[in-house]
Amino acid sequence: MFNLKNRNAIVTGGGGIVGRGFSKILSEYGANVAVFDVDIESANLTVFEIKKNNPNSNLIAIHCDVTKPENVYEAVEQVNKIFGSIDILSNNAATKTNNLKKFLNSFEDYDLDTWREVMSVNIDGMFLMAQAVGKKMLTQSDGGSIVQTASIYGVIAPDQRIYEGSQYLGQQISSPAVYAASKAAVIGFSKYLASYWGDKKIRVNTISPGGVESGQNDQFKNNYSSRVPMGRMAELNEIEAAFLFLASDSSSYITGQNLIVDGGLSSW
Repeated sequence: MFNLKNRNAIVTGGGGIVGRGFSKILSEYGANVAVFDVDIESANLTVFEIKKNNPNSNLIAIHCDVTKPENVYEAVEQVNKIFGSIDILSNNAATKTNNLKKFLNSFEDYDLDTWREVMSVNIDGMFLMAQAVGKKMLTQSDGGSIVQTASIYGVIAPDQRIYEGSQYLGQQISSPAVYAASKAAVIGFSKYLASYWGDKKIRVNTISPGGVESGQNDQFKNNYSSRVPMGRMAELNEIEAAFLFLASDSSSYITGQNLIVDGGLSSW
């Protein structure tokens, strides 16, 4: 039931850490994968790395700025023409903006333009992708599966204590309100689409990962892990496996759900 042979998939934000992992596991289980990213070099790198380990895999890299309707619809149409259908959408693209300092600024001093920039990708872009791909899936007898990436911080508030002495890529780390608000919106949006398309064979679910190691310093890793019942951060393959479950027919009677992969963080 995990077999994705002859299935066609799009992964937005496919040049990022999580998107690259989603692209990899879709490809490993037989899907043809279109890797979307606003940074085409990152998308190409994803394709290169996956093909290096699996030369027979079928992946294409496509530039797509999910905040631009014309770009979204052109990219989706291109994939549909190349593959013939779109069976899986990993609606995964998100942004920390090009100014990490502004993105991580305190709530009291947060810039409205930065807030809107994040929302334009994390929510507006997700809307545009779901709309464009959903229209294609409605014409397919088998519908499709849409998996939208949220976060544990769309479910619970961050414990501010874990950020004391913590850094990310040399920058004092925090989890800004715009991130939590956008990811909570993803969950609500997924539930809406699941009920709206429920009788059209289009399943829509959310995956909410907990913290994954991605450049944080040891202080953060220790602080975060101490708050997790399993005592550690997630490994990327653990997020990938949960995503595969939702993308494949293994979850054929599951829609409108939020699969939390957090080592138990949200249980207390």
